[in-house]
Amino acid sequence: MPYQVRNMGMYIVIETNNGLIIMWNKKTSIFIKLSPDFKGQVCGLCGNYDGNGINDFTTRTQSVVGDVLEFGNSWKVSLTCPVANTTKDPCSTNPYRKSWSQRQCSIINSEVFAACHSQIEPTKYYEACVTDACACDSGGDCECFCTTVAAYAQACSEFGVCVAWRTPSICPVFCDYYNPEGECEWHYKPCGAPCMKTCRNPSGRCLHKLPGLEGEKSYDTACCLL
Repeated sequence: MPYQVRNMGMYIVIETNNGLIIMWNKKTSIFIKLSPDFKGQVCGLCGNYDGNGINDFTTRTQSVVGDVLEFGNSWKVSLTCPVANTTKDPCSTNPYRKSWSQRQCSIINSEVFAACHSQIEPTKYYEACVTDACACDSGGDCECFCTTVAAYAQACSEFGVCVAWRTPSICPVFCDYYNPEGECEWHYKPCGAPCMKTCRNPSGRCLHKLPGLEGEKSYDTACCLL
């Protein structure tokens, strides 16, 4: 399948001609987007894309189950993969990280994201943030926290709510620290645009219209992280 790879802000984006888009932030987040033509035509761990979240836990044998372990085990790629028998709560496994994780992730429920709360319920993102932050205890602990908050910010952006949540003390991006406004043309942007001219896409043409991605800047002012 013909495809195109391009950099958009903090992301590497892979687009295929048939409507599959993969966006990776080069860390721990991957977004998969499909064109409407795929509705009801896919299956697996990401669901079946039929607009009904209730039946997403459909096993390989097309049975709808309520148990996450049964669902996950049914989609093993290789028979040699071990069967998962229990789910682990990272905050119970690493209790010393729980209070830190809850305190850091509380930004999702705070006034910083207040404009987005009515558009996207923050509870699941907060819970995922705490779980991920508790789990990262062997290095990159801040990356797990930052990536989860960035995922909520990206979801907000797709609903038209742009949140500038990063600060010098919370998941900083230092483009603007080194490039003051008016002195240099490289600047961090929290939301970006669906398709823009960039250093690596001077034509400004894209296969598909994507949501604006964090870090993007137009061609005549370069890209923050290129």
